[in-house]
Amino acid sequence: MDERKRDSIVAYLRRRMQEFGIKPDDLASALAAEQSKQTEARYRSARGDTWNGEEEMPQWLKKAISAGQSIEHFEVSSTEEPQRKNRERVDWRDDPFAGSPLARVRQQQ
Repeated sequence: MDERKRDSIVAYLRRRMQEFGIKPDDLASALAAEQSKQTEARYRSARGDTWNGEEEMPQWLKKAISAGQSIEHFEVSSTEEPQRKNRERVDWRDDPFAGSPLARVRQQQ
């Protein structure tokens, strides 16, 4: 595309943005959000390697699958914190280690 045509398109876009009240910052943030959405990791290894599920599968994931691991094992959950399963309540009153250094619990500050 030649420079004159490019300048014409830029002028047209600026005029339309002004008509609709769109600021350059609005456009930039929308584009950034779109880009981050596209590049979100769908799979992550224990070492922090990631893959978004597009293009060719990375070597670390190919090796893990060929070693027998399922691809679901590497899926990144949609929530930030892992969901904890409800565990059975344990009665610690009869703990044989009660009072020993093994039974001491650090209090979180």
